[in-house]
Amino acid sequence: MTAYTAERSLTFAEELREQRWDDHRYYHRSRVNQSLHLLSACCFLTTYALIPVNPIAAAIFGWVIAMWPRQIGHFFFEPKGYDEINDVTFEKKEEIKVGFNLERKVILFGVWLSVPIFLRFSSGLSHLVEAQTGYHSYEQQLGVLWLALAGAGLLARTLWLCATRNVQTGVVWFTKILTDPFHDIFMYYAAPLHLLRGEWLDPMDHAREQVAAQREELRR
Repeated sequence: MTAYTAERSLTFAEELREQRWDDHRYYHRSRVNQSLHLLSACCFLTTYALIPVNPIAAAIFGWVIAMWPRQIGHFFFEPKGYDEINDVTFEKKEEIKVGFNLERKVILFGVWLSVPIFLRFSSGLSHLVEAQTGYHSYEQQLGVLWLALAGAGLLARTLWLCATRNVQTGVVWFTKILTDPFHDIFMYYAAPLHLLRGEWLDPMDHAREQVAAQREELRR
């Protein structure tokens, strides 16, 4: 939270901008991670296009193709040490993260991986999905359950933020998640070019300037 935030309540647009800014400067310094987010964003736009046409295919494509590049970036390429730019430890960043930190993501993906196993070996679950949707094939039923899991995960975190912080923060985060693919393309379209030049980490000059300005403000 910035000093500006502490001075007054933010409007919806201001808090959305702040959540996006914090997400970028804290969790997207790796150029590899940025490039993987660019790939993921393009895939998620394909997922969005599939939803009105074939929501089952959209759910499978979203989870299997679109989701994994961005998570690989977070788990394997993003620095985990002390963040000297923002003057904060990795543990603190995980603690204050508005959305899903790595620990929450491990739980979410554990549930995601368990769904096809339960569906394969639980005739009761299969019959339940078939009775509710009319889908008979394993792939269709899996798509339904993964679609339900995506909705449940988004809704659960949104409601948690509404209850533990405030309603606006929850709704802003929900909006941010749904619009992230568009914003990621805008933010990271040049990341592959930086990688080709041998730049593995974003220098984050804009973040350095903001942190320096905040420190100067605190001294006054």
